[in-house]
Amino acid sequence: MKYWRETLAIAQRIVLELVRRQRSLICWSIFPVSILLINGLILAERTQLSNAQAFEAAAPLTLVGAALFFSCLGGSIATVVAEREQQTLKRLAISPLSGTSYFLGIFLAYSLIGLGQTLLVYLVAAFAGAQFQGSLWLGGLIILLSIMTYVGGGFCLGTQFARRTEDVNALVSAFGVPLLILGGAFIPISFFPQVLLDVAQFNPIYHMNEALFGVAADGKGLEAIAPHFRVLVICAGVMVVAGWLSYQRMLQMERRL
Repeated sequence: MKYWRETLAIAQRIVLELVRRQRSLICWSIFPVSILLINGLILAERTQLSNAQAFEAAAPLTLVGAALFFSCLGGSIATVVAEREQQTLKRLAISPLSGTSYFLGIFLAYSLIGLGQTLLVYLVAAFAGAQFQGSLWLGGLIILLSIMTYVGGGFCLGTQFARRTEDVNALVSAFGVPLLILGGAFIPISFFPQVLLDVAQFNPIYHMNEALFGVAADGKGLEAIAPHFRVLVICAGVMVVAGWLSYQRMLQMERRL
């Protein structure tokens, strides 16, 4: 119970700070809606799909390929850097608060934000007539694994490579934008040459997109998306463990300073 209460308290603090500042939450709401509308209209025009089919295809790519990337990965990097600059981590070292609770609290906060973006994207898609074709629990599991991958990656990048707030944009641009494009978030992978298709197999965003697209737009089951799902499970596990180890290393360094 102690860890659970502390985790909830940390998550509540981070979410309340974002609500008070408003700017980040507004941007994280505008971004997926605008990308969804652009992708949906392009697909409807260029592939001669109905609006409902076009938005069914655009929603999963917009959500896991773009929206969760900037909120869960970019947001967790920004939080880690801000907490370091505000000396929060030094105060954590002398407080009774567990480092585990702090890590889980940040993870829970961005999971809630990711859940909010999921509801927003599919609410807008539903207005265009789109439906979630496959299993809701399987789609939810894919979204959760995607959030775990992004937040774990955010901890790795934020603790190892970002020292100041200015570093956040540079990291997201340098590592994120090529991965997003290569994952098919903005350009359909059917346009890719074979060499980029081969490279995309090593990109976790590609597997997130393919897994959720298969379930949400094509109504596929777990067996049909198994290759992508297995990669996603491995990526999520590796990123969470790597993020945890990076976080512990950062705490040790902060205690020495």
